[in-house]
Amino acid sequence: MMDEMSTIENKSIEITKGINGLDKVILREIHGSTVEVYLYGGHVTSWKNEHGEELLFLSSKAIFKPPKAIRGGIPICFPQSWTPASLMQFSNLGSLEAHGFARNRVWIIDNDPPPFPPTVTNRVYVDLLLKPTEEDLKIWPHSFEYRLRITLGPGGDLMLTSRIRNTNTDGKPFTFTFAYHTYFSVSDISEVRVEGLETLDYLDNLKNRERYTEQGDAITFESEVDKIYLSTPTKIAILDHEKKRTFVIRKDGLPDAVVWNPWDKKAKTIADLGDDDYKHMLCVEAAVIEKPITLKPGEEWKVRQELSAVPSSYCSGQLDPNKVCGESKKLMPALL
Repeated sequence: MMDEMSTIENKSIEITKGINGLDKVILREIHGSTVEVYLYGGHVTSWKNEHGEELLFLSSKAIFKPPKAIRGGIPICFPQSWTPASLMQFSNLGSLEAHGFARNRVWIIDNDPPPFPPTVTNRVYVDLLLKPTEEDLKIWPHSFEYRLRITLGPGGDLMLTSRIRNTNTDGKPFTFTFAYHTYFSVSDISEVRVEGLETLDYLDNLKNRERYTEQGDAITFESEVDKIYLSTPTKIAILDHEKKRTFVIRKDGLPDAVVWNPWDKKAKTIADLGDDDYKHMLCVEAAVIEKPITLKPGEEWKVRQELSAVPSSYCSGQLDPNKVCGESKKLMPALL
């Protein structure tokens, strides 16, 4: 594998060993932003701005040892994520572990990917590839190719582009749900608010996935939250009052959004999460859950998520793309 990796010559990309000798890729942007990606899980574990400040949360007790998934960063949930009980009728979903197996498989660097959308100048990226093993086919009997491009932009933005193709030769379609299970680093969860999801319907995982409508003008946190928001906008903002920082999530093809924080009691029951870690993390996950994706053989599904961190002074209290994202970041270019 390392011989294959050595073909990468871009000075902005480094292949090295991470915790417990696991292979990882480091992307460096010219102004100082960095991203670390473990091939185990195709997992982004670190995203730092030009000042070296960590923007993603990683558990103080994260376990970097297969087959345990890494707690924090951006786990890839495929072919299943937070599937409501009403969707368990899909037999190819119900037998899988809670968040699928992509996050605890070893991906490879894809040195010859099919064409992606044009890459903006000064962006640095790495292409990863996941195919099912024989063991995977026993628990989910479908052949696929999952291509993941992880891109660090000139302004420090982080983009994940996913392309999943059905490569079954038996003519069978397959169905899946999906999420970028992003853990954001926040100063104090009690001082954070999420904008862009107000007035929307959601499924409450703490109440047997019953359906409700969000009533507040923004989402704030005083206790455990585990909700799946439906038919969400293409932009969501996370305002961190203490750090005077706003995270902006821009997403294409991912209609749902999971908002999760375990709070104190639940945190103590999670073995690979520190008792006080919940105070400094918030998961807002771009996802496809309510309406699973079905691909016929040969069909490909393409989605992406772009993350930015901007000063909160850019935000006027409303999710105005020009004010939250800046004039240079109005909309992502078309995915297809």
